[in-house]
Amino acid sequence: MTSMNVQNFALGLASLGRPGYINLGHGQDLGDIDYASMQERCLAVMDAAYDAGIRHIDAARSYGSAENFLALWMDKRRPADLFISSKWGYRYTAAWKTDAKDHEIKDHSLSHLQSQWLESQERLGSHLDLYQIHSATLKTGVLDDAGILNFLKDLKGNGLQIGLSLSGTDQSATLDRALEIRLDGVQLFDSVQATCNVLESSVVPALKVAHECGWLVIVKEALANGRLTHRGDSHDFLDFARKKEVSPDALALAYMIAMPFVARVLLGPTTIQQLESNLAALQVRLSQNEMDALSAMNEEPADYWKKRSALEWN
Repeated sequence: MTSMNVQNFALGLASLGRPGYINLGHGQDLGDIDYASMQERCLAVMDAAYDAGIRHIDAARSYGSAENFLALWMDKRRPADLFISSKWGYRYTAAWKTDAKDHEIKDHSLSHLQSQWLESQERLGSHLDLYQIHSATLKTGVLDDAGILNFLKDLKGNGLQIGLSLSGTDQSATLDRALEIRLDGVQLFDSVQATCNVLESSVVPALKVAHECGWLVIVKEALANGRLTHRGDSHDFLDFARKKEVSPDALALAYMIAMPFVARVLLGPTTIQQLESNLAALQVRLSQNEMDALSAMNEEPADYWKKRSALEWN
């Protein structure tokens, strides 16, 4: 197990850049969802995260106005020591509504990469350190598209780190394919962002390989979209947290940050209070027996992803 440090955490803006998201109870946490209120909330949480020592902020083109809010915050705060990551591959389509038919649409075409890259560049410019394929899968063919791979290779050649995020039951197979990709003898990807938590850790063996290859390993959805919080449905996990006298979210995050191959764990708070509760994970110590007991709570990946796909936005 690894030592725990606040800089092992990153702040994700998925729940702060747009009014709709799939975390349990997200809507009641937000309150007002007009643009000005959302902007104010996002900037306040970024302030609190930075003041707590977090230096990695993660956005995406599909996170509503997340990149806009981040650019505004950086212009106001002018931090000199940030690590900024963003993603391309989904287009935000909800028009600031929480009951939209489609909140985002996936498009892994070269033309979409080119257009979204320009959009991210316009907002984040030289502040951008890591650019990622959003939810890469084998099905979309994005990892076999020579045009896309060469475009990303050129970005890497200009000093940008290149990564991919994963989702679904084929996370491991997708990562295995990404690990094979070398262009002109150079490994294309520098990082992976994968869903991994107490309930779904089937990608762990592949993440260990990525770590051994020198990749930055980032864990997302460590709280299983709220299922590993007090709002969740995993009774064994909630009982475990209760007996250990820690909050469920802190326990879930402590479990992931204790993995030696994990460099960063993404936090997705909607409020400063949730951020503070998340950061309590740094005070949670888990024995090997406790880690084993939590690992035994895994669900079958197909069951986990079926439950995730059934979660409602807001």
